[in-house]
Amino acid sequence: MKKTTILNRRRFLGSGAAVALAAATGEILGSGCHRKLNSAKSKKKVLVGGHPWVYAATQPNYDIYPVLDQIFVDMRYADLDGIELMHTALRYPDAVERIGALSKEHNLPVIGTSFGGAMWDRKQHEAVFEDARIVVTRLAKLGGRTLGTSVGRTPQAKTAEQLDAQAELLRRVIKLCHDNGVELNLHNHTYELEKDMHDLKGTLERIPEVKLGPDLNWLVRGGVDPVTFIETHGERIVFLHIRDQNTDGTWSEAVGEGDMDYVAIGKALHAVNFCGDAVIELAHERNFKPTRPLRESLRMSRAYVKETLGF
Repeated sequence: MKKTTILNRRRFLGSGAAVALAAATGEILGSGCHRKLNSAKSKKKVLVGGHPWVYAATQPNYDIYPVLDQIFVDMRYADLDGIELMHTALRYPDAVERIGALSKEHNLPVIGTSFGGAMWDRKQHEAVFEDARIVVTRLAKLGGRTLGTSVGRTPQAKTAEQLDAQAELLRRVIKLCHDNGVELNLHNHTYELEKDMHDLKGTLERIPEVKLGPDLNWLVRGGVDPVTFIETHGERIVFLHIRDQNTDGTWSEAVGEGDMDYVAIGKALHAVNFCGDAVIELAHERNFKPTRPLRESLRMSRAYVKETLGF
């Protein structure tokens, strides 16, 4: 497992302007079980989308805007129900027009957005909130409905004061989302899970009503059993990121080619009646040489999720 790959990705997602985003053609009426969408595919209980991190990792500054056309083509080929985009795509002046056109052309709703910033640092609150305002309002114009939010990493475990500041800004962003018809969920990496989930528990203690959007593979890498997490927090979970890893801890090329127990995970999700969105987010180690086009790995991953999880 090459730590540099993970560190680079964390640095991107934890930067003050970090936002990964998406939108869906439809209208949100509440959490995953209750939304009403225009797309026939989106009426399925669980919508399975794709996230383009694996494309971004090969682009300068992780900017997917130059390769958006290819991403939409590949994800349509993979039979995905929707797409989750990254913040770089929404920073361009014509982003809403271009993304909307691609979404319509490929019948591929943009279903949500992830967002990140140093929410624990009050000195950065206004800058982070302004980023959120731009992203959420543009997301709403595209019909998006979900904001997967990362709160930012600190070198040491966060203090009570930092956790208070984090919760304060989260509440502002939750309201911003609500006002724009978007639902915020906490999207975890490993830092929220370290030290007996000190960071995540600190947020849940301060905002008990907040929704969760766990990345199942980051749970494993953070030392948390996904099945136990789902059983414990099932009522809060409205969003998922799905990825797989090999027995040696490195990422597998496609979901289903690794060692994660998705049979047990699927049973746990059905037991808690999960009915949010599930997004396949492939990632590869630095210097990994793919054995097939990305579109084929996405298609294989989508087929595995359908077969194993029933989504």
